[in-house]
Amino acid sequence: FLLYYHPTKMKTAAICLSLVGAAAAFAPTTTQRVSTQISLGLDDIGGSSAPLPNFDPLNLANFGSDETLLWFRAAELKHGRVAMVATTGYLFNAAGFHFPGMLSSDISFESLSTMTPPEAWAATPTAGKAQILGTIFIAELVTEGYQGTHYMKGGDLPTMVFPKIDFSGVSEVTMSRKRTSELNNGRLAQIAIMSFLAAHYIPGSVPALANNAAF
Repeated sequence: FLLYYHPTKMKTAAICLSLVGAAAAFAPTTTQRVSTQISLGLDDIGGSSAPLPNFDPLNLANFGSDETLLWFRAAELKHGRVAMVATTGYLFNAAGFHFPGMLSSDISFESLSTMTPPEAWAATPTAGKAQILGTIFIAELVTEGYQGTHYMKGGDLPTMVFPKIDFSGVSEVTMSRKRTSELNNGRLAQIAIMSFLAAHYIPGSVPALANNAAF
Protein backbone atom coordinates (compact mmCIF):
# COMPACT_ATOMS: atom_id res chain seq x y z
CA PHE A 1 0.00 0.00 0.00
CA LEU A 2 2.70 2.48 0.91
CA LEU A 3 4.29 1.95 -2.48
CA TYR A 4 1.51 3.87 -4.10
CA TYR A 5 0.48 6.21 -1.32
CA HIS A 6 1.20 9.91 -1.83
CA PRO A 7 0.44 11.95 1.31
CA THR A 8 1.28 15.28 -0.27
CA LYS A 9 -1.57 15.02 -2.73
CA MET A 10 -4.91 16.02 -1.36
CA LYS A 11 -6.98 13.68 -3.44
CA THR A 12 -4.82 10.66 -2.57
CA ALA A 13 -3.78 11.43 0.99
CA ALA A 14 -7.12 12.72 2.18
CA ILE A 15 -9.13 9.72 1.05
CA CYS A 16 -6.53 7.18 2.16
CA LEU A 17 -5.65 8.45 5.61
CA SER A 18 -8.82 9.96 6.96
CA LEU A 19 -10.81 6.78 7.20
CA VAL A 20 -7.96 4.80 8.75
CA GLY A 21 -7.39 7.32 11.49
CA ALA A 22 -7.95 10.95 10.63
CA ALA A 23 -6.67 13.78 12.73
CA ALA A 24 -8.77 14.89 15.68
CA ALA A 25 -11.00 11.79 15.74
CA PHE A 26 -12.16 11.77 19.32
CA ALA A 27 -14.05 9.05 21.16
CA PRO A 28 -17.79 9.31 20.48
CA THR A 29 -20.83 9.65 22.66
CA THR A 30 -23.10 6.68 23.22
CA THR A 31 -26.74 7.56 22.53
CA GLN A 32 -29.27 5.65 24.59
CA ARG A 33 -32.61 6.59 23.05
CA VAL A 34 -33.27 5.14 19.63
CA SER A 35 -36.69 4.42 18.13
CA THR A 36 -38.58 4.51 14.86
CA GLN A 37 -40.19 7.80 15.91
CA ILE A 38 -38.48 11.09 16.54
CA SER A 39 -37.52 11.41 20.19
CA LEU A 40 -33.98 12.69 19.70
CA GLY A 41 -33.20 16.30 18.91
CA LEU A 42 -30.11 18.35 18.17
CA ASP A 43 -29.65 19.01 21.89
CA ASP A 44 -29.35 15.26 22.48
CA ILE A 45 -26.50 14.55 20.07
CA GLY A 46 -24.12 17.40 20.91
CA GLY A 47 -22.14 19.57 18.54
CA SER A 48 -24.10 22.77 19.08
CA SER A 49 -22.02 25.90 19.64
CA ALA A 50 -21.99 29.67 19.21
CA PRO A 51 -22.54 31.75 17.19
CA LEU A 52 -25.19 29.53 15.54
CA PRO A 53 -26.36 26.96 18.10
CA ASN A 54 -28.31 24.05 16.59
CA PHE A 55 -27.94 25.51 13.11
CA ASP A 56 -30.34 23.48 10.94
CA PRO A 57 -31.91 25.70 8.27
CA LEU A 58 -33.23 22.72 6.28
CA ASN A 59 -34.77 21.12 9.40
CA LEU A 60 -32.94 17.86 8.72
CA ALA A 61 -33.18 16.92 12.40
CA ASN A 62 -36.86 16.19 11.82
CA PHE A 63 -36.44 14.58 8.41
CA GLY A 64 -36.89 11.00 9.64
CA SER A 65 -36.51 8.80 12.69
CA ASP A 66 -33.93 8.80 15.47
CA GLU A 67 -31.86 6.42 13.35
CA THR A 68 -31.91 8.94 10.51
CA LEU A 69 -30.64 11.73 12.77
CA LEU A 70 -27.85 9.52 14.09
CA TRP A 71 -26.91 8.57 10.52
CA PHE A 72 -26.73 12.28 9.62
CA ARG A 73 -24.44 12.92 12.60
CA ALA A 74 -22.15 10.00 11.69
CA ALA A 75 -22.00 11.25 8.10
CA GLU A 76 -21.11 14.75 9.28
CA LEU A 77 -18.42 13.35 11.56
CA LYS A 78 -16.82 11.21 8.83
CA HIS A 79 -16.97 13.91 6.19
CA GLY A 80 -15.46 16.39 8.63
CA ARG A 81 -12.55 14.06 9.33
CA VAL A 82 -11.98 13.46 5.63
CA ALA A 83 -12.12 17.20 4.96
CA MET A 84 -9.61 18.01 7.70
CA VAL A 85 -7.03 15.64 6.23
CA ALA A 86 -7.91 16.76 2.69
CA THR A 87 -7.36 20.42 3.58
CA THR A 88 -4.09 19.62 5.34
CA GLY A 89 -2.89 17.59 2.36
CA TYR A 90 -3.81 20.31 -0.10
CA LEU A 91 -1.94 22.95 1.90
CA PHE A 92 1.01 20.59 2.42
CA ASN A 93 1.29 20.19 -1.33
CA ALA A 94 0.81 23.91 -1.95
CA ALA A 95 3.76 24.60 0.38
CA GLY A 96 6.00 22.49 -1.87
CA PHE A 97 6.59 19.54 0.45
CA HIS A 98 6.83 16.01 -0.88
CA PHE A 99 8.35 12.63 -0.03
CA PRO A 100 11.64 11.57 -1.62
CA GLY A 101 11.83 8.56 -3.89
CA MET A 102 9.41 6.97 -6.32
CA LEU A 103 5.66 6.47 -6.16
CA SER A 104 5.98 3.75 -8.79
CA SER A 105 8.63 2.54 -11.21
CA ASP A 106 8.10 5.51 -13.52
CA ILE A 107 6.51 8.21 -11.34
CA SER A 108 8.43 10.12 -8.66
CA PHE A 109 6.98 12.00 -5.72
CA GLU A 110 8.85 15.06 -6.94
CA SER A 111 7.10 14.97 -10.30
CA LEU A 112 3.71 14.73 -8.61
CA SER A 113 4.54 17.70 -6.40
CA THR A 114 4.55 19.92 -9.50
CA MET A 115 0.88 19.09 -10.12
CA THR A 116 -2.26 20.13 -8.34
CA PRO A 117 -3.77 17.41 -6.11
CA PRO A 118 -6.54 16.53 -8.63
CA GLU A 119 -3.92 16.17 -11.35
CA ALA A 120 -1.73 14.06 -9.06
CA TRP A 121 -4.63 11.71 -8.34
CA ALA A 122 -5.21 11.31 -12.08
CA ALA A 123 -1.52 10.47 -12.53
CA THR A 124 -1.54 7.81 -9.79
CA PRO A 125 -1.30 4.30 -11.26
CA THR A 126 -4.48 2.24 -11.33
CA ALA A 127 -3.00 -0.33 -8.94
CA GLY A 128 -2.30 2.41 -6.43
CA LYS A 129 -5.82 3.77 -6.66
CA ALA A 130 -7.18 0.25 -6.17
CA GLN A 131 -5.15 -0.18 -2.97
CA ILE A 132 -6.37 3.16 -1.65
CA LEU A 133 -10.01 2.39 -2.37
CA GLY A 134 -9.63 -1.10 -0.92
CA THR A 135 -8.28 0.35 2.33
CA ILE A 136 -11.22 2.77 2.47
CA PHE A 137 -13.65 -0.13 2.01
CA ILE A 138 -12.12 -2.11 4.87
CA ALA A 139 -12.10 0.94 7.16
CA GLU A 140 -15.73 1.63 6.31
CA LEU A 141 -16.72 -1.93 7.21
CA VAL A 142 -15.03 -1.56 10.58
CA THR A 143 -16.67 1.77 11.40
CA GLU A 144 -20.10 0.63 10.23
CA GLY A 145 -20.73 -1.99 12.86
CA TYR A 146 -17.84 -4.39 13.25
CA GLN A 147 -16.76 -2.59 16.41
CA GLY A 148 -19.96 -3.59 18.20
CA THR A 149 -23.51 -2.24 18.28
CA HIS A 150 -24.20 0.02 15.30
CA TYR A 151 -24.54 3.72 16.10
CA MET A 152 -28.03 3.78 14.58
CA LYS A 153 -29.03 1.19 17.20
CA GLY A 154 -27.61 3.04 20.18
CA GLY A 155 -23.91 2.22 19.84
CA ASP A 156 -20.94 4.56 19.62
CA LEU A 157 -20.51 6.90 16.70
CA PRO A 158 -17.65 5.98 14.32
CA THR A 159 -14.27 6.19 15.97
CA MET A 160 -10.71 5.79 14.76
CA VAL A 161 -9.90 2.50 13.07
CA PHE A 162 -6.16 2.60 13.73
CA PRO A 163 -4.47 3.38 15.99
CA LYS A 164 -6.83 3.13 18.92
CA ILE A 165 -6.58 5.96 21.44
CA ASP A 166 -7.59 5.49 25.06
CA PHE A 167 -9.63 8.43 26.33
CA SER A 168 -10.78 6.69 29.50
CA GLY A 169 -8.74 9.06 31.68
CA VAL A 170 -10.28 12.19 30.14
CA SER A 171 -13.18 13.84 31.99
CA GLU A 172 -16.60 13.94 30.33
CA VAL A 173 -16.56 17.75 30.37
CA THR A 174 -13.27 17.81 28.47
CA MET A 175 -14.43 15.13 26.03
CA SER A 176 -17.64 17.03 25.32
CA ARG A 177 -15.61 20.13 24.48
CA LYS A 178 -13.24 18.15 22.29
CA ARG A 179 -16.11 16.47 20.41
CA THR A 180 -17.64 19.86 19.67
CA SER A 181 -14.26 21.20 18.56
CA GLU A 182 -13.81 18.24 16.23
CA LEU A 183 -17.21 18.79 14.64
CA ASN A 184 -16.62 22.53 14.23
CA ASN A 185 -13.15 22.02 12.77
CA GLY A 186 -14.58 19.44 10.39
CA ARG A 187 -17.33 21.81 9.30
CA LEU A 188 -14.81 24.54 8.55
CA ALA A 189 -12.56 22.07 6.72
CA GLN A 190 -15.46 20.98 4.50
CA ILE A 191 -15.98 24.60 3.45
CA ALA A 192 -12.22 24.97 2.87
CA ILE A 193 -11.77 21.90 0.68
CA MET A 194 -14.87 22.74 -1.35
CA SER A 195 -13.41 26.18 -2.00
CA PHE A 196 -10.07 24.64 -3.05
CA LEU A 197 -11.79 22.35 -5.54
CA ALA A 198 -14.02 25.14 -6.81
CA ALA A 199 -10.95 27.30 -7.42
CA HIS A 200 -9.38 24.44 -9.39
CA TYR A 201 -12.34 23.47 -11.55
CA ILE A 202 -14.01 26.90 -11.87
CA PRO A 203 -11.25 29.51 -12.30
CA GLY A 204 -12.09 32.79 -10.62
CA SER A 205 -14.82 31.32 -8.42
CA VAL A 206 -12.70 31.91 -5.29
CA PRO A 207 -11.02 35.35 -5.69
CA ALA A 208 -8.61 34.75 -2.81
CA LEU A 209 -7.15 31.75 -4.62
CA ALA A 210 -7.17 33.21 -8.13
CA ASN A 211 -3.91 32.90 -10.10
CA ASN A 212 -2.44 30.57 -7.50
CA ALA A 213 -0.78 27.68 -9.30
CA ALA A 214 -1.27 25.36 -6.33
CA PHE A 215 -5.03 25.48 -6.79
